[in-house]
Amino acid sequence: MTDEPGAPREGDLALARAASLGDREAFEQIVLRHGPGMLRYARRVLSDPGDAEEAVQDAFVAAWRSLDRYRGDAALRTWLFGLTSHKALDIARRRRPLPVDDGAVASRPADDRSDPTLHAEGSDLARALDEALASLPYRQRACWLLAEIEGLPPREISEVLGMGPDVVRGQLARARRALEERMATWRP
Repeated sequence: MTDEPGAPREGDLALARAASLGDREAFEQIVLRHGPGMLRYARRVLSDPGDAEEAVQDAFVAAWRSLDRYRGDAALRTWLFGLTSHKALDIARRRRPLPVDDGAVASRPADDRSDPTLHAEGSDLARALDEALASLPYRQRACWLLAEIEGLPPREISEVLGMGPDVVRGQLARARRALEERMATWRP
């Protein structure tokens, strides 16, 4: 059994069944397999590492408590992203919107072997994308991140966010259009 996110659905289902019976090692495998993607999604949708970690932790607590009700109708990954999305939305509703602070967007440390100009341009591009994403309404940002970063199809995004597939496609179209406008200065 592989730990890759694209692992067979049957492997996830077997892990979920074992974890629902109290198998902590099976649950640990679920966390190892899906936690990184959930955290990546939560960080981008919440724009705060602490809030993101809280959302993922809350999602895993909820998963542990409700695994006995997971029937396997949706992929485990989709179900877990749904829990993460709900927990992230709860956190986003609790806090006040804060203006984007240029210093809050962390850039990767420079690689001594890289060209400093390319590093600076890459950091500026990443910062601009993070700021553009942060300016999107929550649903647009969530749809875009699930589609473009996590690679979920609209049907699964629909399940994760609890909205119809047509709404997901509309949110994605609006997000892409808004990002295209905001990132226009980065085009050659």
